[in-house]
Amino acid sequence: MRIRVRRTGGFAGIERTAEVDTSAVPDAVEFHTLAVAVLREGGDDGRAGPDGFSYEITVDGETVRCCDPRLTAPQRALITKVLKEGA
Repeated sequence: MRIRVRRTGGFAGIERTAEVDTSAVPDAVEFHTLAVAVLREGGDDGRAGPDGFSYEITVDGETVRCCDPRLTAPQRALITKVLKEGA
């Protein structure tokens, strides 16, 4: 499974992107569980408030858009893991 997170916005407007291939990580089951939950929940309009972040989470070609402060727990956990692991 390939999971890509793209973060845009924020005060400085700096874009950050990270990608993880779960076949190469020891905690692949956790990534898979979070990715399935994120895809099932769907996203929102992807428009953050002032100085907030917007995210695109792409799992094997399927993209969900979401933003702060309306992230769900699975979205926040997956974003954090991918940005940390894929850095």
